[in-house]
Amino acid sequence: MAILVYTENWDGKFKKLSFELLSYASKLGEMTGQQVTALSIGNVSEEDLLQLGDYGANKILRVESGSLDVLDNQVYSRIIAEAAGKESARIVLLANNNQGKALAPRVAVRLKAGLGAALTSLPESAEPFIVKKKVFSGKAEAAVELKSGNKVLTLSQNSYKVEENKTGAAIESFSPSGASEGNTTRKNIEKQTGKIILTDAEIVVSGGRGMKSADNWGNIEELADLLGAATACSRPVSDEGWRPHAEHTGQTGKIIAPNLYFAFGISGAIQHLAGVSASKCIVAINTDPDAPIFEAADYGIVGDAQKVLPELITAIKQA
Repeated sequence: MAILVYTENWDGKFKKLSFELLSYASKLGEMTGQQVTALSIGNVSEEDLLQLGDYGANKILRVESGSLDVLDNQVYSRIIAEAAGKESARIVLLANNNQGKALAPRVAVRLKAGLGAALTSLPESAEPFIVKKKVFSGKAEAAVELKSGNKVLTLSQNSYKVEENKTGAAIESFSPSGASEGNTTRKNIEKQTGKIILTDAEIVVSGGRGMKSADNWGNIEELADLLGAATACSRPVSDEGWRPHAEHTGQTGKIIAPNLYFAFGISGAIQHLAGVSASKCIVAINTDPDAPIFEAADYGIVGDAQKVLPELITAIKQA
């Protein structure tokens, strides 16, 4: 019996998200009395694979093939399900990101498993198996009981702390059947360069309609550079063409969970808060003291973003 964790890699490297999953699985393993097996698909160096053993993996399964460099949901879900069978895993854990959301339902169907999506904490108990997730755009929390024998879980990003737990895990090669039977063909790759990817950022500096013009974004970008942060915006800003749609956060944009989120001139409509409410700390700056953003904020400044931003930049430079 084991907990199988699919550890996604980016160009052969693991990010904090993979270590967060293993930390969660390690504690879940203590609750259920199960070992943790990490599954890596694609070409990853042995040195990077061994990192997985620093965060709770008792075994590391490696699946390598040139054809697996491109995500194919059918092939990847088949590999994950086959690995679960090999390890007698009753629980499969994935990240609740774009890839995890695509794979988890397919894996659940293959394993005839119950699906617990977008979890925010460890189960309340192992028997009955009750998990928590946010509902109604983050306005409430639901406790869901999974009664199936097999369970597929996805963990919301930045909802569990990374904890080192060195196990000295060994790497085992795994050759699943049908690993090269995909239908996806890669024609070209276009990658974002020179900027921190919004969904991976620990700090995000975001602006709304209160910034008044696309010409006023210089201070947003300067503050982001100083903090090593990504830039974002509300939907009205991207609709106006002030900023690219790739920066739009909210229910209809990107869902993020940074450690620190700055909201300059954002009123805080429910659709926007649905995309950022999982942030560990929210700092809001708005001229309207009754703006909804202040209800979600940990710190708030009632003031003009155009005046607050330069003073904040100066203070950070001095610090």
